[in-house]
Amino acid sequence: MKVDILAVGVHPDDVELSCSGTLAKHIAMGKTAGILDLTRGELGTRGNAELRSKEAMEAAKILGVAFRTQLNFKDGFFENNEVHLTQIIKQIRIHQPDIVLCNAVSDRHPDHGRSAKLTADACFYSGLVKIETHSDGKAQAPWRPKAVYHYIQDHFIHPDFVVDVSPYVELKHKSIMAFSSQFYSPGSNEPETPISSKDFLNSLDAKMAVLGRAIGVRFAEGFTVNRYPGVNSLFDLL
Repeated sequence: MKVDILAVGVHPDDVELSCSGTLAKHIAMGKTAGILDLTRGELGTRGNAELRSKEAMEAAKILGVAFRTQLNFKDGFFENNEVHLTQIIKQIRIHQPDIVLCNAVSDRHPDHGRSAKLTADACFYSGLVKIETHSDGKAQAPWRPKAVYHYIQDHFIHPDFVVDVSPYVELKHKSIMAFSSQFYSPGSNEPETPISSKDFLNSLDAKMAVLGRAIGVRFAEGFTVNRYPGVNSLFDLL
């Protein structure tokens, strides 16, 4: 299935926390989107891989994405090598996205920056004719996304552009809270983590509010680029 946007996260919930408002907005505009999780987040302090996978599929339903695929890379220990690149390349060639959204280029969690580089590299190599991959026994055609954008996660990174997601924040909250094992749950006996506090969602909203204020809207999500985008007109920037 070809999609307009492929959102890649190294852990289930990375996409929901960082760019689900943008996905929801574009789906409402008639665009198609899918999610690719590189790992199942098995090193997470709370819950387990099986539960997180179940939660991830529920979050995908809430957002209305066309599919969610999990590659089962080893959480914390995946590498930027031929084996891992090839698996991502196969997914890019299957779904032929025009835009790829992926992890922050640098962040508190070391997996995020490694995933950002791995995914961006895979997007480039996916366009090379001499890298041969197969799916369902058939040779895949090369495909290079037109753009790769990195969402912003825990650390504040000055965005290169922001997207107004004000009407979609409630849906974003619902997709995040589908991961009930990871976030605030009264009476839970699980250990506390930086994202399980009662105030965590408020901190996410505060970040979106800061980004939104710069463009005169209530909430926005921010992205960075490695290659600057081009526009047809100055009015595209309004």
